[in-house]
Amino acid sequence: MTDQPASFRALGDERFVSLTTFRRNGAPVPTAVWVARDGDDLVVITPDGSGKVKRVRNSGRVELRPCSRSGAVADGAPTFAGHATVTDETGTAQVRELIRRAYGFEYRVVMLIERIAARGQKPRVGLRITAV
Repeated sequence: MTDQPASFRALGDERFVSLTTFRRNGAPVPTAVWVARDGDDLVVITPDGSGKVKRVRNSGRVELRPCSRSGAVADGAPTFAGHATVTDETGTAQVRELIRRAYGFEYRVVMLIERIAARGQKPRVGLRITAV
């Protein structure tokens, strides 16, 4: 485990990170997500009601590792401990804008495909993650 704040912030430069949340029984659940930096914090956006949101609301304990689009984590990739909170409506709008800026065209394409496939836009929330 690494606890260097600069290295934690550098995760905001990755294309994808594996965000691991924890079930009540302590079992880890990793998910590949987009990430952006907001000052010293990292932010992600995710559908409201998703498992990771429920787990964050239960316990803000998370771990982050750089990963591929498919969620594959390289051998020896550093693990960073963090604490996540679900943002309010204003915070979610800020997170959405940070992610949109970071991912540009890719973000717009994915959101369009999701809207078509889901026949509407899924409500989303932001997660703000601080290093611990």
